[in-house]
Amino acid sequence: MILKKGMLNNIYKNLVTPILKKDTGIDAEYLTNISLSLLTFSSNNRNWPLIANILENLNQELCVVDQRLHQKICGIDFCNPIGLAAGFDKNGKAANIWKDFGFGFAEIGTVTKFAQSGNPKPRLFRLAEEEAALNRMGFNNNGAENLAKNFLKQGVDLKKNRNNHCLGINFGKSKITNLSQANEDYLTSLKLLIPYCDYAAINVSSPNTKGLRKLQDPILLRELLKEVKNLDNCPPLFVKIAPDLTFKDIEEICQLIIDENIDGIIATNTSLDRLGLEQRKIKQTGQLLSDENGGLSGRPLQQKANQIIKHIYNIDNNIKLIGVGGIDSPESAWERICSGASLVQIYTGWIYKGPQLVPDILNGILKQLNMHQLSNVREAIGSNLKWLE
Repeated sequence: MILKKGMLNNIYKNLVTPILKKDTGIDAEYLTNISLSLLTFSSNNRNWPLIANILENLNQELCVVDQRLHQKICGIDFCNPIGLAAGFDKNGKAANIWKDFGFGFAEIGTVTKFAQSGNPKPRLFRLAEEEAALNRMGFNNNGAENLAKNFLKQGVDLKKNRNNHCLGINFGKSKITNLSQANEDYLTSLKLLIPYCDYAAINVSSPNTKGLRKLQDPILLRELLKEVKNLDNCPPLFVKIAPDLTFKDIEEICQLIIDENIDGIIATNTSLDRLGLEQRKIKQTGQLLSDENGGLSGRPLQQKANQIIKHIYNIDNNIKLIGVGGIDSPESAWERICSGASLVQIYTGWIYKGPQLVPDILNGILKQLNMHQLSNVREAIGSNLKWLE
């Protein structure tokens, strides 16, 4: 089977996009699970001739290879700055396939020590008009041991043997673990999975696990990071923060990051702020968005997430930043990089725009590098350069 150029994009636009134009219809979580099942099958059987041929064509259609996109960050080679954000492939079932979609890296998880089913359904809602989503998933995943087994099943090499295939792992606290035992919970998962992750994201900012955001308190966070940092072969560490922190809170976390020699920050997670959409009704429940639990993601978060990146970069431009939240176009990715992000991640925007978003962003970045006469994307980081038409 040969995919003609543009065929995947046409399939997505004709089959998936019409579903995404409505809040109701096929349940958002069900649609995600169907997609992930297909990707899982392909990842597990990528050596089958038919699947190998499809993936090869997929790779040719979606991958943009250019040395100007390459960066070495924290000792890790990133072939390009666009990553898949945590939350889609929680159990690493498609870990072996994300490079074929053009991503420079993928973040697996969130994974917890114990397997957990997450919060009651329905727990994922489309806000189609705003190209946004509300989720209260609750770290549903099969646990750290299962994630290690999935990596082995797919033949995902240990990080030292991988070539041009960067994987981060996002670690969270199990729901049944008391806050006082949180450090041990994180450490157990990390010890199992360090051999597979190029970097570790310490998630203390999801709004959907009770009490988790208390770990953003500088005293508790410092204790956690000190213990993680002392693990054998500890990978580069990034702390994922909430968009709902005050600038003062962010400044305290930045000082902690500097003091403890932590590599960087992922900004931001989903938001409890309804960002002007308080009166928006969730059609599946009949409730206003202001009355629903869960974190908001997608385009409404774009401006706030960008402001936080800019603020952190201005505090200390040595803190490596991964920008996430509302990135859904070449322009918004360029803005996030020029505000201070070395890398950016996409998820909600990728769902709404489809797989073509990755090469569109990368080609857009290359065009801007040409127009601004820059030799590498790292020269744009924190530059405040505008998008040129």
